[in-house]
Amino acid sequence: MKRFFLILFTLQTTLVVSNAQTLEACQQAAERNYPLIRQYDLIGKTTDLTVANIQKGWLPQVSASAQATYQSDVMAWPDQMKTMLSGMGVDLKGLKKDQYKIGIDVQQTIFDGGAISSQKAVARQQGEVESAQTEVNIYKVRERVNEMYFALLLLHEQMTLNADLQTLLAGNEKQLHSMYERGTAAESDYLSVKAERLRVVQQQTDLEARQQTLRRMLSALCGIEVTQVEKPSLVATPSQQPSTRPELKAIDAQLRLTNAREKALDAALMPRLGLFAQGYYGYPGLNMFDDMLNHDWSLNGIVGARLSWNIGALYTRKNDKAKLNAQRETFNVQRETFLFNNHMEQIQQNEDIERYRRLMANDEEIITLRQAVRRAAESKLQHGIIDVNDLVREINAENAARVQQSVHEIEMLKEIYDLKYARGSE
Repeated sequence: MKRFFLILFTLQTTLVVSNAQTLEACQQAAERNYPLIRQYDLIGKTTDLTVANIQKGWLPQVSASAQATYQSDVMAWPDQMKTMLSGMGVDLKGLKKDQYKIGIDVQQTIFDGGAISSQKAVARQQGEVESAQTEVNIYKVRERVNEMYFALLLLHEQMTLNADLQTLLAGNEKQLHSMYERGTAAESDYLSVKAERLRVVQQQTDLEARQQTLRRMLSALCGIEVTQVEKPSLVATPSQQPSTRPELKAIDAQLRLTNAREKALDAALMPRLGLFAQGYYGYPGLNMFDDMLNHDWSLNGIVGARLSWNIGALYTRKNDKAKLNAQRETFNVQRETFLFNNHMEQIQQNEDIERYRRLMANDEEIITLRQAVRRAAESKLQHGIIDVNDLVREINAENAARVQQSVHEIEMLKEIYDLKYARGSE
């Protein structure tokens, strides 16, 4: 189903920009843009060709040969018979020491004990193993997309808050400039707020540069123009469920390949039954007596059935079985190790999600309090109770509280989606 989904999206030549900028759309775009995605088709084609070649084992196996020999000795008539037949006028030439054959040998398998079937099963399962490993590598692209996507979200929030901070500082700068012109504020107070506003402008320039770099990297990874990312809606923490990570599917494919190879060992012990036909043109033929009299080339042929049983596989069967069992145990250990590490990772992610939830519970109240303190500081400055440095400190404290709220929200969202990635959730 996943391969069908990816191929379906590959057929599309254009994308709607708004859809392409959601997290899910970026993940899908990155997967189909990843060069390794083309390996799916290559693996499928290679597997089909391998299976087709194995299937041809049921076709007649034809071989042609040519042979020329010179023998030190050949079959001959007994001397007494030669003497007797010579007296009767019969010339017994005997066989020539130089002999020649040009022939064709045809063999047709009737029963192979399941050898061809087991070889096809092994070939198909090897293709499944390669496809599963390819899926593992492609799935890792999602993690890279998540890192860039949420980094862009955080930068966007920081830039928005930075713009608000600039507006707030610009308002106070304007007011202090008016107070300075009326002689109710020192020039240093006005210049101090202006310098702080310019520092914030510098921060915005730095944030924009970092955003542009990340946007280009994400666009290159996804193969689309990502102009603006869209904040995912706050979703519930994924429920506990069995992991569906492709790494586990790859291990299952390895285990199935081991089982297929074990069945191939059993098939190697079965007898083979087949038909054969041999024909050749040469000298001597199958009629030796006639060839002793006449040194003429002739057509000769043999047809029959052959039952063979090679018990040589018994010599290594025990070790081969032990090796397959060791491989099977290795894959099971890999599964347990992956599940253990994955479980530890999920524990940490769940704890981080809960930690951010607890932190976010007080963020709004902190912002409200900081805002009230900042407004009071603005009033105190107008009445000369505090200096401008106190006001700037309170403005930055309010902005820091707003930034902290955005960080908590974005980081919690990222942990939720990282948890979905860890569990293999779609």
